[in-house]
Amino acid sequence: MEKGNAGKSGSKKFHTASFPSSKTGRSIRPWAVAVWLAVWELASLSVGQEILLVSPIRVAVRLLELMTRSAADFWPSVAFSFGRIIGGFLLSSLTGILLASLAGAFRPLRDLLAPAMAAIKAVPVASFIILILIWVPSRSLSVAISFLMVLPVMYLNVLNGIESMDPKLLEMAGVFRIPPIRRIRYLYVSQLLPFLCSGFSLSLGLCWKAGVAAEVIGIPEGSIGEKLYEAKVYLETPDLFAWTLVIVCLSVLFEKSFLWLADRLAALLEHM
Repeated sequence: MEKGNAGKSGSKKFHTASFPSSKTGRSIRPWAVAVWLAVWELASLSVGQEILLVSPIRVAVRLLELMTRSAADFWPSVAFSFGRIIGGFLLSSLTGILLASLAGAFRPLRDLLAPAMAAIKAVPVASFIILILIWVPSRSLSVAISFLMVLPVMYLNVLNGIESMDPKLLEMAGVFRIPPIRRIRYLYVSQLLPFLCSGFSLSLGLCWKAGVAAEVIGIPEGSIGEKLYEAKVYLETPDLFAWTLVIVCLSVLFEKSFLWLADRLAALLEHM
């Protein structure tokens, strides 16, 4: 009997954890949104000058006009910026995870990368934008800036996850000679998921802010940054607010979708 129980116990698998829900502690209540919209409307009425502070109703109307009457210009601009900023985010995430994995295994590489990551975190975004404009065309600027802003966030989060792994689990995996593929699937992935989720959440908003800022300075043709710059030059406050709302919506929707997809992939990995 004891032998049979031991056999059953020995056949148990490690289970991967899923991504923490993106809603935990960060859900937005409709009534809170309504309150802030009311405050915005009252502030706009008190100022009484659209050029200084436009009302939320006027912004909504202008956004609808951009999406319909100016659709031939609106949607290509959204696709241009979205593709480049998210492309930089995905490329940087993969690079950060790979570098952190190598740095976790080789201490000299970790020491070598430490000054570079610290410098990237410390240098202002505007300085990077100006420096990179010397080397790359403005159409590729948002990709490079998004890449640089996300890289240290993902690298440090994954590296912290590797360093915080339970050494007893690693020792047990070595004692039982668990194959490397199974170690990655059932041990490393489950331990690193919370750190990956944190890194994704932090870097997604950051890459949008930095990427659009790069477009405003570089002014690539057909980008959201170009539209923001034109709105500033021609004092089109409704356009400025409308395009800002577009950026916020794109950032939030992609973050929710990306984390949901990552959660589903983690659940799929657990049941494979």
